[in-house]
Amino acid sequence: MTNLATTQRKPRLEQPTSGEVSVVTRGLLDRENLLERLDRAVTRRVTIISAPPGSGKTSLLRAWTDRSSKLRRVAFVSVDRDQQDAQRFWRGVLDAIRSSADSIETETQPALPAALEADQLVDRVVSEVAEQDEPVVLIIDDLHELTSPDALTQLERLIAILPTTAHVVLSSRRDPPIRLHQFRLAGAVAEIRASDLRFTVTEARELFAGSGISLSDGAASALYERTEGWAAGLRLAVISLGGHADPERFVAEFSGTERAIGEYLMAEMLGRQSSEVQSMLLRTSIVDRLNGELADLLAGRLGSEQMLLELEDANAFVVSLDAQRTWFRYHQLLADFLRLELRRRSADEVPDLHRKAAKWFTDQGDAVEGVRHTLAAGDWLDSARLLADHLFSLTLDGQEGAIAGLLRSFPAGVSAENPELALAHAAVQLAQGRLEEAAAQLALGESHVQSVTPTRRRRLAVAIASLRLALARRSGKFTEAMEQVNLLEASIRDKSSEEIGMSSELRAVALMNLGIVETWSGRFEDAERHLSEGAALAEAIGRPYIEVACRAYQAFPSVSLEPARQRGRYALALADRYGFGDRPVLAPALGAVASIEVWTGEFEEAERWLHRGWEVIRPDVDPAAAVLLHTVTGMLHAARGEHQAALEALTAAVQAQSLLTGAHILGRVVAEWLAATQARLGMRDEARATLDGFSAEHDRVDAIELGRAAISLEEGDPAAALAVLRDVQDMMPPLGFPAYALVEAHVLAGLAHLALGDRNAAAAAAEAALAAAEPDRLIFPFAMYNAAELLDALPRHQTAHSALLADVVDLLRGAAPQRINPGALPQPEELSPSELRVLRHLPTNLTRPEIARALYVSINTVNTHMRNVYSKLGAHDRSSAVQRARELGLLSTRLSGTSPK
Repeated sequence: MTNLATTQRKPRLEQPTSGEVSVVTRGLLDRENLLERLDRAVTRRVTIISAPPGSGKTSLLRAWTDRSSKLRRVAFVSVDRDQQDAQRFWRGVLDAIRSSADSIETETQPALPAALEADQLVDRVVSEVAEQDEPVVLIIDDLHELTSPDALTQLERLIAILPTTAHVVLSSRRDPPIRLHQFRLAGAVAEIRASDLRFTVTEARELFAGSGISLSDGAASALYERTEGWAAGLRLAVISLGGHADPERFVAEFSGTERAIGEYLMAEMLGRQSSEVQSMLLRTSIVDRLNGELADLLAGRLGSEQMLLELEDANAFVVSLDAQRTWFRYHQLLADFLRLELRRRSADEVPDLHRKAAKWFTDQGDAVEGVRHTLAAGDWLDSARLLADHLFSLTLDGQEGAIAGLLRSFPAGVSAENPELALAHAAVQLAQGRLEEAAAQLALGESHVQSVTPTRRRRLAVAIASLRLALARRSGKFTEAMEQVNLLEASIRDKSSEEIGMSSELRAVALMNLGIVETWSGRFEDAERHLSEGAALAEAIGRPYIEVACRAYQAFPSVSLEPARQRGRYALALADRYGFGDRPVLAPALGAVASIEVWTGEFEEAERWLHRGWEVIRPDVDPAAAVLLHTVTGMLHAARGEHQAALEALTAAVQAQSLLTGAHILGRVVAEWLAATQARLGMRDEARATLDGFSAEHDRVDAIELGRAAISLEEGDPAAALAVLRDVQDMMPPLGFPAYALVEAHVLAGLAHLALGDRNAAAAAAEAALAAAEPDRLIFPFAMYNAAELLDALPRHQTAHSALLADVVDLLRGAAPQRINPGALPQPEELSPSELRVLRHLPTNLTRPEIARALYVSINTVNTHMRNVYSKLGAHDRSSAVQRARELGLLSTRLSGTSPK
């Protein structure tokens, strides 16, 4: 007969004491959220509870029945194992319905005729339910055991014809094979799945505590993760832990090989499968994830995908990993158990299975899994070669942690003498900023390079050169880094580079490192060429990390600000698109964009970009980028008049630079600004000491000379400052920073003239500074040296740069000009350079003839340009043209641009 008893008929396990049983049962009964969910579910016509064995389905239903029997009539049916007799099943259901009617003693109910067919019994069930005064909930537990097709068809009919006051709960290890689509469309089906029954980590900890088991938070979390919240796994772990002398050690060693777990899985899962399915499960258990193709390869037969799909449908501890259900994994405890069982049954097959898996994963481009399985097969040298072949690809995918894990799997003897493994260690340590250890491993690899074949030896030589370049770059040893350039450039240019094994990834990495070193060394044209080539190659081969890294260093404002700003923001947008928005490689782009915002007076924008830069940078890994961020931080404080904070930031920049052995492109300008700040704070001896050791470049506007002029001004010796700044208007801009220092030079000269009482010379210097600043809207030098008084010496009607002058004065006086986003405005037709020159005179009081004289053109030319300006800007007069131009930023109005998130 169908079992109506409340006891479960599960395989016999090692039984706990009564106290242990009560603790575990109470742990399930106290899951109030599940009981409330079932309360809500049974308001629907049909409730499906579908989950793997041991998920707590029966325990939940028993607990709910116990507390609900006083509120409603509950008929509980447990299906016998492999129930094939439809008549017997329906007699059991009818007995349960009758037993729930407690107003009529069971003994007084008429006996059922023995000759009733199953269909007649179904009709009796409907009649019995209809006669009940209260709603009835029919619970059928272990429905997966019902294998009679007739009984399942009759169950489908029962659900369709039951009175609306009746509710049916079907509990099974798999979705019942009956048609419920009409009820689902009507919203009459509720479902409780494995994910709902799974314990949360909090519930697992409460279960341990309620069982009197004391575990650390880490151990409790580890045990929860291992069981994946599976109720039976937690129960069995609690039982075993109850008598264990060292619970923490038990947790560390707990797996599906635990005897109680293994017995349960053998009885409830593996033992119920056909021999073909068992073989497939065992042979595929060596991999952490699999699809049909890989499963067929390992199982040695076709049809594995269908088996996996059916096992998942049966809630047999097989989980699909994608929406298309093409990739699968096994529950961790099942995988542990299957691997143990495979070793018991077919230990000699295990190495070859790992070799097959290794080749398959490697062919699919998953080198980590390929190496892992080659290691599991015990093929150490093959593993080392495979890891070395994919080393750069893996590091560029950010898998240094996976590489480190693989390296720990090699025997000490193999790792100590293998040059390819030494290079792998060096690459990982380099990425982690452990530069001394990386250098040691690199030296070790070089010392054993003769032990490999000539072909691999040539490849290793190029890999070593690339790693040495990266190491030198990270260490700031730019001179040493450049010693590797010739080899790498020759390899890159050599059409036969594939013959020496230099992969596209390695070429891209070499170009990236080369461009970075050239950037910090001030070789901007070479850097631009190599970074562009590296970015293009990275994009072509699908290596977004290299592409982002190359683009990040193209943001350096070496020629003019606006193109650099656009390149920087493009690099940042590209990084966000690829999910690299938090990578340290973005620090140079963030610092560069922040510096541009400081130069143009956008201090709030600069602060936001700087904040993000400090969030992503690792100064120990990239001290050169740290110099940049410290410098820009100092610039921002200095521009705001926060001299003590500027001193601290610029001092930090010098300290970061001391970690570099090469000359950093910012070295001289940092020294200038630090010396100027020290002098302003009365630290004049320290200021002069800061500039000691730097030789002046007398043919160019030189930061060191500017620093000395700034010190002289602070000392009250403007004549000395002018002597330093002699012939400033004839000096060439510094390499890499075309107009920036020239503006500073004119500002300092103007301040010196002003201090000497020569307002005309001061005004001329101010006009020259504005002229040099206008193309890029360079406001920072005026703020750095607090040039408000100097600009007051320049009559507004005598400047050709009134818009820029107004912005600078507003900024210095603390005004906040309106910020406009030009991207939200319709863009006009582009103005020509001649039209822009005329436009910049429109805010002034100059008449058209005066503008013509200032520009050395005819009045007719000015009139033509003004008509074109009005037409392109959609303006009708001079005033509206100026307003429209300010909105579009054509007259240096302060723009918001793009803010970092």
